[in-house]
Amino acid sequence: MNTPHGRGTAEPGGISGTGSAWGAVQASGTGTAGAFRILHVSTGNVCRSPLTERLTRHALEERLGDGRSGGILVESAGTWGHEGAPMEDHAAEVLLEHGADPEGFRGRELLDEHVIRADLVLTATRDHRAQVVSMGHSAGLRTFTLKEFTRLVRAIDAATLPDPRSAEGVVERAYALVQAAAALRGWLLAPSPEADEIHDPYGAPIPYFRSVGDEISKALDPVVTALTGVPAR
Repeated sequence: MNTPHGRGTAEPGGISGTGSAWGAVQASGTGTAGAFRILHVSTGNVCRSPLTERLTRHALEERLGDGRSGGILVESAGTWGHEGAPMEDHAAEVLLEHGADPEGFRGRELLDEHVIRADLVLTATRDHRAQVVSMGHSAGLRTFTLKEFTRLVRAIDAATLPDPRSAEGVVERAYALVQAAAALRGWLLAPSPEADEIHDPYGAPIPYFRSVGDEISKALDPVVTALTGVPAR
């Protein structure tokens, strides 16, 4: 499932720097009023990105309680997405084992509109990240591999982020977290190229899917903690 793809107009890649440039990035992630939209990207949108999407939703609800997401909307798509396809059976089984809900999922092909709406794009691999950035839409500062974002988030002092209990709550904190992570990129490099990759379990037996699910869950934990200000139970 590593065939490169992507649909949409190719525009110049991401922008660099912070300040006014970050304002442009915020404006490009239009999303839903009062919400912050996270887009998870893999290849077929039937294994890794469905796992990441549903595990993110589950973790947010666990931290915030009562089925709440704190105004964070989570979705996924694939650079060679199987439009309308259900997630792989093994992926659904792993979600259930983690207490997450696989019901109602349908695969999507990555489109320009998905990138335009996203305030944060988290990809399975560096190739996926490059494909998202190549679509344009000033996506460079808000697109990371999941493991890259996790590494950067671990280095951010949570005390410097807005209080999630403030008027704007988790949404304001999420914007600040992405801005801080973008500022750190280039300073905190991966120890190896493999460190930022989540490998494709497509066609593998259930034990491999479980290992990928555990890998994703471990990478998401500090991210959701930073977003919500609530550690895992």
